[in-house]
Amino acid sequence: MKIEMDGGDMVVDARLLGELLHVEPQQVPALLRAQKITSVCERGIDGHAGEYRLSFFYGSRRVRLAIDAAGNILRRSAIDFGEAAMPRQLRRPGA
Repeated sequence: MKIEMDGGDMVVDARLLGELLHVEPQQVPALLRAQKITSVCERGIDGHAGEYRLSFFYGSRRVRLAIDAAGNILRRSAIDFGEAAMPRQLRRPGA
């Protein structure tokens, strides 16, 4: 699966995001509008120049997608804190 790149906008398929965040894909748009799913986009520097890191947060779960300039997914990861609250520092860029 590929991330669509349109100028400065990036579009992530709801099926991928739903799978990684453990929600139904059809729920993703409403959760985004309600700001229950939030995100951060970071541009790579030095050895990661030309790459982007997209981080998505929902409840106690954080998902990261590293992509190249064409939108190809290079790496993906997820961390789930279960019943515990996500540490605040993990919501910051670079963390």
